[in-house]
Amino acid sequence: QVQVVESGGGLVQAGGSLRLSCAASGRTDDVFGMDWFRQTPGKERERIATINWSGDWSGGWTYYADSVEGRFTISRDNAKNTVYLQMNSLKPEDTAVYYCVANQYPPDTESPPSRTWGQGTQVTVSS
Repeated sequence: QVQVVESGGGLVQAGGSLRLSCAASGRTDDVFGMDWFRQTPGKERERIATINWSGDWSGGWTYYADSVEGRFTISRDNAKNTVYLQMNSLKPEDTAVYYCVANQYPPDTESPPSRTWGQGTQVTVSS
């Protein structure tokens, strides 16, 4: 089993920056990528960034939602089993609970990846 813990959330003014961290532990050897999602009350959960570094799904690549493209950067520290989300030029609409997801290889190549969710960290952007 893999566990993920988010940290780094807080209160920041519009235009400011914040860096979120997602630390993975447990059976991390079969984790091939991680996602960042966010959830705002009254809105659907949104995938905002992904980083994949291995696996059968096109290897290394990153993904950003249109809403954060150019402002957010996802990165990985291999030695610390940690993924970061650097958030710049923050807007009030970025206010949400941010979740980290670890993606693991399935037991066979015909099955979808296994996903493990963290508890979330609150980000609040004031006007």
